[in-house]
Amino acid sequence: MSITDTGTETPLVDQEELDRARREKIMRMARWLLPSLVLILSVLAWHLYVTIAEVPHYILPGPGLVAQKMVEDWPLLWPAMVITGRLTLLALLMAVAGGVVLAVAFTQSKWAEMSFFPYAVILQVTPVVAIAPLLQIYIDNAFMAALLCAWIVAFFPILSNTTIGLKSADHNLEDLFSIYGATRWQKLRYLYAPTALPFFLGGLKIAGGLALIGAVVAEFVIGRAGTGLGLASTLLEASYRFNFGRLYAALILISVMGVVIFALMSTISYLALFRWHESALKRE
Repeated sequence: MSITDTGTETPLVDQEELDRARREKIMRMARWLLPSLVLILSVLAWHLYVTIAEVPHYILPGPGLVAQKMVEDWPLLWPAMVITGRLTLLALLMAVAGGVVLAVAFTQSKWAEMSFFPYAVILQVTPVVAIAPLLQIYIDNAFMAALLCAWIVAFFPILSNTTIGLKSADHNLEDLFSIYGATRWQKLRYLYAPTALPFFLGGLKIAGGLALIGAVVAEFVIGRAGTGLGLASTLLEASYRFNFGRLYAALILISVMGVVIFALMSTISYLALFRWHESALKRE
């Protein structure tokens, strides 16, 4: 207990609560202010370097020129960003659907796992830049060829993480479910799926970024034929024309898309886990 100026006693726990709330508020502010400060200082250093060293814009454009090009070329950049975003989103959805279905099949049937898992590994370890030209030859639609490339890159993390999660259920709980006569569907719904959810969401975070990487790589390879798929094709064309302002603008937009995807996947993971899973519970 502590005594205030008025002579009343104030529990120490109240002061501790205030201190903890103050620290949490400072940490929340720092979580946004520190990265923003680093970004501002980096852009300032970039501007000072190109200005003081008089670096030609065709070698390294300044941030002002990049911002100007982003505004001027927005009618070109926006449709390209939409195409890349659509590629990424569709590839991620396909990876989730295929990865979860196969993971369930692998855990329910050893024969299915032994038959198909090696080929999933082969797809993962084969460089997508080697597969993209073949898909371009056999598939007339450039968008579909790029979509398959992005799906191949994003597919394996979902499959692998979900499979591990489904196999991580407590064996004592499995025995308990068996004693009470639970069906396979009941075990999958009430035991295996909740256990696998954190693993699946971890794979989803990885797959989101990989879907964007796969889409960009596919656009680089397939876009060389003049298909003009998305941001990567725009970036490649800008490099051929020595339009480095547009090149950097496209590169920044790709990075922004990656950050948005990661933030979205992290939010989904938090909303799914924060009420019950240890990884998302706040510590006192």
